[in-house]
Amino acid sequence: MTDARKTFAALKERTDRISDAELDEFWATLPCATIDFMIGEWAGGEFDTGHKANGFMARLNWFGKTFVSAADAKPLVCLDADGNKFSNTEAMKGEASLWMEEFRGEVTATMVYDGAPVHDHFKVVDDNAVVGIMNGKGALDGGRHLYFYLERL
Repeated sequence: MTDARKTFAALKERTDRISDAELDEFWATLPCATIDFMIGEWAGGEFDTGHKANGFMARLNWFGKTFVSAADAKPLVCLDADGNKFSNTEAMKGEASLWMEEFRGEVTATMVYDGAPVHDHFKVVDDNAVVGIMNGKGALDGGRHLYFYLERL
């Protein structure tokens, strides 16, 4: 198990609030994702930092994200009452696409929402996990970002 995987596993298991600074420090150690790397189906979760959006995804019964291609991204794959997956296009006014975008001085795979001023930037933990930072006018909480993760299915 790599150091990045060990740190990721420990952060994911935490039940206490995690500081932005601790997640930023981990983020800085990770390599940037590519669009090709992101293609596939991913289960997701979020890190509790006290961001105003913490808990929003749980209320949607969010499962994760699916990237069919760069032009076909489903950011809010949710579960219905019967446990069936569906792309929730209402919550963020559409779906999304993947682009290579600069964030914090690095160019990384970024999911750009169709109907909201929100960009999700991704960095690689290992072949089966990424850490994401939700950024943009519609995602900031007093300048703070929402931190989340995806694990490949």
